[in-house]
Amino acid sequence: MNKLLEKIKSIEHGFTHIVAAGDTILADEAVDPLSFANTCLKDDSYQVRMLATYLLGHLSVDHPKALKTLETKVAADENWRVQEMLAKAFDYYCQSNDYEQSLPTIKKWLADKNPNIRRAVVEGLRIWTGRPFFKDNPAIAIQLIASLRSKAGESEYLLRSVANALRDIRKKHASLVDQEISGWDLTNKTTSSIKKIIEK
Repeated sequence: MNKLLEKIKSIEHGFTHIVAAGDTILADEAVDPLSFANTCLKDDSYQVRMLATYLLGHLSVDHPKALKTLETKVAADENWRVQEMLAKAFDYYCQSNDYEQSLPTIKKWLADKNPNIRRAVVEGLRIWTGRPFFKDNPAIAIQLIASLRSKAGESEYLLRSVANALRDIRKKHASLVDQEISGWDLTNKTTSSIKKIIEK
C-alpha cells in the first residue's frame, strides 16, 4: 500500500492515476476502505487526500459517515485539486443513488454555508441537463443552479461555476435560461456578473 501511495504522490497532474489507485483499494478485501480513507485525509500530500475523496465518494452511497466526511472535512480542504475531486465524488453519489432520489441531498448541499460544498454540486453535476432526470427537467436544473446567484459573490470560484453551468444549459435551452435571467435583479453586482458570463 505504501508503494501505491508513493506512486500517486510522484504524479502532480490528472485524475486517472488516482482513480486507478482507488479502484485497486476498493477491490482489496484486506483493506477497510473507510478507515483507510479517513487516514489518508490527514496526509500532507494533496494527491493522497484526493485519493481519500475518491474513496469516500464511492463509499458514500452505502455509508452515511462517508458522505458526512465529504461534507465536512473534505469541503474544508484548501487545495483546489481536492475540491475538484469532491465535485466528482458528489456526482458519483448522485448517479449511484439516482439523481431524482438525490434531490434532498442536492438541495441541502446547495444551501450550505460553505461555498466549496455549493460549488461541488454545481460543478459535479455539469452538464446538468446531460444527467438523468435533469435531462427531462431542465427547468428544475436551472432553478437549482440559479438559486445560488445572490451568494455566489462569496467565492469567485463559485460565481464562475454557477455562470458556466447556466451557460452550458443555455446552449440547448436558451429560452428557459433567458426566462430565468429576465427576473433577476441586475443592480446586484454578483448577479450582473453571472449574467455577463452566461451571455458571452
